[in-house]
Amino acid sequence: MEDRQFGRIRFLCGENGGKYPFNHSLYIQGDNLRVVVDPACSHAKLTRLKEEGVDQVWLSHWHEDHIHYMNEFEGCTVWISKRDFPPLTDLNIFMDWYGLLAPDQRAYWKKIMLEMFDFRPRQTACFIEDDQLIDLGGLRVQTIATPGHTPGHLSFYFPGEDLLFLGDYDLTAFGPWYGDVASSIEDTIRSIHRLKNIPASRWIVAHNTGLYEENPGPLWDQYESVIYERESKLLAALEKPKTLEEICACWIIYGKPRQPKEFFEFNEKVMIGKHLEYALGQGRIVCENGRYRRT
Repeated sequence: MEDRQFGRIRFLCGENGGKYPFNHSLYIQGDNLRVVVDPACSHAKLTRLKEEGVDQVWLSHWHEDHIHYMNEFEGCTVWISKRDFPPLTDLNIFMDWYGLLAPDQRAYWKKIMLEMFDFRPRQTACFIEDDQLIDLGGLRVQTIATPGHTPGHLSFYFPGEDLLFLGDYDLTAFGPWYGDVASSIEDTIRSIHRLKNIPASRWIVAHNTGLYEENPGPLWDQYESVIYERESKLLAALEKPKTLEEICACWIIYGKPRQPKEFFEFNEKVMIGKHLEYALGQGRIVCENGRYRRT
């Protein structure tokens, strides 16, 4: 995969195919402002980009793999949805938003955030409004509120280039992520539908495939269907009542145990927790004496 230029928009391919802890970034060159979106593609590429000039950093959301090299642009203003800003102000808040409660989990993630992602508390930022039309000079950007993955997740549509940046609605076979404390399955589904209906001719996602120059077509439905497949597997597992720990041991999300344990066991648990909340709200399961069962 290579970097590509589309008019004033540059697709910056991330290391390791844009897989975590990297992503694919954008460089936007307006007459008035030059912007890098989600600066986590490659330290070398972003270092060179500074020589071309960067005025602002835009974040689609607050996750660590999207702020990876943000500190390389200390002189630039950071723009983000107000709803997603609190985790950037304090490492404890950051971990709270992930739902990291156990001391060993917090110690594990604190080390990662400081050593791998160079987390530095940020007390100020500028806020991008939902569905705001921004003129960068010779280039317009339509911000699109796409909550679910995070409460303030933003996607960006460039009408002049007919290009849509989906952020972490990445159309991967793994499916959507909605495991944070403030994530939402319902909002995720609504955001997928909204993005699917935007009439673009190019689509850029933050991870893996990265660039689509033909309509992703069935990938939209496959991506959404992962949610319902997880739900079906959960209900099948609850043919007999189970505790949360017993459900997690089924590895519905990841399919099998994976390493590092501290990362994947936690992720499995929070995603299962969201599906339990969702199914409880629909009346499809009940919880009695710490065990979940189908109704």
